[in-house]
Amino acid sequence: MHTDGFLRTGCSLFGVVLLSYMLFSPEAIAGATLAKIRDTQTITVAYRETTAPFSYLDADKKPIGFTIDLCSKIIEGIRQELKLPQLKVSYLAVTPSTRINAVTSGHADLECGTTTNNAERRKQVAFTVPHFFAGVRMAVRTDSGIKNWINLRGKDVVTTKGTTTVKLLNDRNKVRALALNLIEGADHAESFGMLEKGQAAAFVMDDVILYGLRANMTHPEEFAIVGDAMSVEPYAIMLTKEDAEFKASVDRQMANMQNDGDFRKIYGKWFMNPIPPLGKSMNMPMGYLLRDSILYPTDKIGD
Repeated sequence: MHTDGFLRTGCSLFGVVLLSYMLFSPEAIAGATLAKIRDTQTITVAYRETTAPFSYLDADKKPIGFTIDLCSKIIEGIRQELKLPQLKVSYLAVTPSTRINAVTSGHADLECGTTTNNAERRKQVAFTVPHFFAGVRMAVRTDSGIKNWINLRGKDVVTTKGTTTVKLLNDRNKVRALALNLIEGADHAESFGMLEKGQAAAFVMDDVILYGLRANMTHPEEFAIVGDAMSVEPYAIMLTKEDAEFKASVDRQMANMQNDGDFRKIYGKWFMNPIPPLGKSMNMPMGYLLRDSILYPTDKIGD
């Protein structure tokens, strides 16, 4: 009698524990993002306003750019997989300081900008297959005489707050004893503006961002991109790490683009042809790291 009661009680408790596990385990919450997208028929994209040619605003204040186009293709693939007649895209502007929280808080489903995939960030978020590999260099005035890092000793140098370049530059400063005065701009436009106004001798950032900002200057010939690359930064679209099913779908769409040639076409549009707002081309052929990586798409990055 007591044994039967114990068994019934034990089974009941086991059932509660099992149900709790099913409700709150990662497997149970996997697919929540796709379910939300299906129910609301809306997907939210976090974007950057000043990182041409990846993600920036056109004359009508509409998000455009290389990564925006990639995300549009991903979203169309998700729409087809979910068999939705339409899928509305809601845009959320972010900065380097707010982009991770936008994803971890659930306010954004995809972050489509210039975010580096590294081990520290993977503790908080997930990344899909890389869409670019950048090298950290510096923009200077062509008449500054600055050619490499040694020429920065004792000078004011700006980089953008919330980027991986802040730590990289601080580490280089300690190792090389450059005695730099590091200034942090709120975004890339402000950082480049400090260089333009003479408030900093150099703007240190990923080379492709520097090329994009320079291309859209009224007098781009007044600025040069110089210095040996300090590091290689793999850019990837950021998303929640709590939903394996959603990540699998995003990875699938990105791999499809890189395999069927669409990725190369989108790259050519933004890096080899004139782009808004000034109709100038960056003339930046695809680098060997990116060319090699799209042959075998993977989200695995060595740090």
